[in-house]
Amino acid sequence: MKYLVAGFGNIGPEYSNTRHNVGFMVLDALARASNITFGSARYGDVAELRHKGKTFILLKPSTYMNLSGKAVSYWMQKEKIALENLLVVVDDLALPLGVIRIRSRGSDGGHNGLKSTNETLGTQDYARLRFGIGNGYPRGHQVDYVLGEWSDEELKILPERLAKAGEAILCFGTIGIERTMNLFNNQ
Repeated sequence: MKYLVAGFGNIGPEYSNTRHNVGFMVLDALARASNITFGSARYGDVAELRHKGKTFILLKPSTYMNLSGKAVSYWMQKEKIALENLLVVVDDLALPLGVIRIRSRGSDGGHNGLKSTNETLGTQDYARLRFGIGNGYPRGHQVDYVLGEWSDEELKILPERLAKAGEAILCFGTIGIERTMNLFNNQ
């Protein structure tokens, strides 16, 4: 059985260490832990991970956040992946740093990557893993915060939380969305 896991972010060195790129960071951490590497492909960087008889196609779209749905749609069709086997990994301002929330469906919540995916797929009925980036910014500076680089304090917390998000991804494919939500949403 195949799964598509799309971690959202923006390409380019100016974005590599920003909060908005935590989707890329989660997939990079999972790839390192699994001893696999990403290769350049159409609409993004792709890696294939096999775990407990399942195949996970890890996708870091190169379309920039606002057009992420285009890459997701292409890879779902190319790999013949069912909607229920899609998991999108995004940053979330509404969650404290490192908190993981997994949902089986939902609105875009103001996230442009999810908005693009909802529009392209014509549905909100796909799983998403929201990774908390906190909201420690002054009023009116949301964009600066989201596109800002991680602080030294945040960087100390990230490795363990990125690894936990990787565990959640593998659980999604092996034990299903409901059990994964029960395991990870209360941590």
